[in-house]
Amino acid sequence: MQHFSYQNGQLCADQLPLIEVAQRFGTPCYVYSRAAIEEQWLAYDRAFAKRSHLICYAVKANSNIAVLNLLANLGSGFDIVSIGELERVLRAGGNPDKVIFSGVGKQRQEMARALAAGIKCFNVESSSELMRLNDVAAQSGQIAPISLRINPDIDADTHPYIATGLNSNKFGIQMQDAISVYAQAQSLPHIKVAGIACHIGSQITGKTPHVDALKRLLVVVENLENSGFDLEYIDIGGGLGIRYRDEEPLLAPQLVSMLCETITDTSMQIIIEPGRSIVGNAGVLLTRVEYLKENADKNFAILDAGMNDLLRPALYDAWQNILPV
Repeated sequence: MQHFSYQNGQLCADQLPLIEVAQRFGTPCYVYSRAAIEEQWLAYDRAFAKRSHLICYAVKANSNIAVLNLLANLGSGFDIVSIGELERVLRAGGNPDKVIFSGVGKQRQEMARALAAGIKCFNVESSSELMRLNDVAAQSGQIAPISLRINPDIDADTHPYIATGLNSNKFGIQMQDAISVYAQAQSLPHIKVAGIACHIGSQITGKTPHVDALKRLLVVVENLENSGFDLEYIDIGGGLGIRYRDEEPLLAPQLVSMLCETITDTSMQIIIEPGRSIVGNAGVLLTRVEYLKENADKNFAILDAGMNDLLRPALYDAWQNILPV
């Protein structure tokens, strides 16, 4: 976290002492570095060079309006999973034509609102969702652009709570069903087949899972092209991990380079959905020690921040660095 460093014995965020933030705003308080967020987003953007691409920030990583506004001003697209996230993106100045609607549980009213807003694409995760979307689009006389999210049955080698690319997960359409569901989509009058998508999980630190999943996805693309489909874009999801303690994940330019080397068709737009790798190491939770407490077995520091403010350790025993201001 290079944007958070000690200066004259004080922990600072971009040269601003955090003690001043605590005095002005109180604690607990989230503090983010604008420079760090911009740096991480631009690392993806520049790595794609001249390849047609769209970076859709995963709003679930941090849906703060100021963070979304910063990314919208950079020209970012957005990956959403609910109508609430869509409204936040729109309020923050995001372009609806750069919004991808993912998620397995889209409700009718959410579909209708997204269609009215004019989003880029729905990432459809089941045949039943496809039928519902066609029905909702018909009611408003619109055509819904879609990608099918394919489940490549790839082990992302991450915590099981945040793995999404195995057949045992609820996400996506199994590869063997892809062609038939695409044929179903093509037959529906209010559906436009535009792309293909996958997403295999979060906090991925291995060197090969993204490329392994992409190679399986490209097999489906080839079969679709042989069946007469002409896809506009390929969405390879997000999930690139960050360093918390001793992990050594790929850097954004390394990942993008590997993806571009694998996708030889330069006419297809590449969509990527980073979240954690943009904001995960761009902020701190500023909290105050209220009490020191001890018993026969252990010493405790009682903070004014609770597990609701930092849920990762409680959810899956995640490690978090703790630094004194």
